[in-house]
Amino acid sequence: MDTMRERFTTVVSRLLDEDPRVAVVLAEIGKDGFTGAARRHPDRVVNVGIREQLLVGAGAGLALTGLRPVLHTFASFLIERPFEQVKLDLGHQDAGAVLVSAAASFDWPAGGYTHMAPGDVALLDTLDGWTVHVPGHPDEAETLLRHAVAAGDDKVYVRLSLQANREALPVDGERFRTVREGRSGVVVAVGPTLDNVLAATQGLDVTVLYATTVRPFDAAALRRATGAAGTDVVLVEPYLAGTSTAAANDALADVPHRVLGLGVGRRELRRYGTIEEHVGAHGLDAKSLRERIGAFLIP
Repeated sequence: MDTMRERFTTVVSRLLDEDPRVAVVLAEIGKDGFTGAARRHPDRVVNVGIREQLLVGAGAGLALTGLRPVLHTFASFLIERPFEQVKLDLGHQDAGAVLVSAAASFDWPAGGYTHMAPGDVALLDTLDGWTVHVPGHPDEAETLLRHAVAAGDDKVYVRLSLQANREALPVDGERFRTVREGRSGVVVAVGPTLDNVLAATQGLDVTVLYATTVRPFDAAALRRATGAAGTDVVLVEPYLAGTSTAAANDALADVPHRVLGLGVGRRELRRYGTIEEHVGAHGLDAKSLRERIGAFLIP
């Protein structure tokens, strides 16, 4: 199976052939995947070098000319380093773009903390009007990428990861999907956390919702699920723990409820290790999730 990032280069290369409005802006990282596309469309595949602020500024400029720019690099260099340009060049100017990241929270541990971005979605939450997709499988990534590029002049962030679930589920770029139904609480699994959540909740009488589009937050789906399963909610996110607790609280503001946010902890892990070791250290493996979810939902 190809990775989400490999699928990204394939899909967007095709979109460059199909749609004269699509452009790609790179900051050195990922350029090899677009070698063929750059030969075919030298005016619409732009590599600005290791200049992430320029990456966003150039993308905004292309958007203002009527193109649909797709900007790509690691999440820490796409959201965190050029955040002022994301805020002003895109947000303040009402310029739409598709930002597609790689490396997620800790997909390349050997790269160190400079290449980790568990706070990316939380940072975007400080801005208005962003759609955020978090696919859990390469097939879902393809669907959501096509949604993002076709989304007029919207501002869209697509968060790709090396971590993936074993099987893809149908996604529509809008709603949460009900994967399992129960009566003793609701667990929302975001993107690549689904397999571990399903293993962790096996045998528990809980509803599991699958979220691959987290902004806008599907408040209606959460309210429907809590109507049958009760208003104890656990959010399992592959980025900073608690990122979506405010959205869940807002969705349930008129009823008594409890929300537990699980995800990547704030403490920096200075021994870089492997992806699997980071998953375990942050309590996102199936065994740890079982203990934490069970302790919260089961009396």
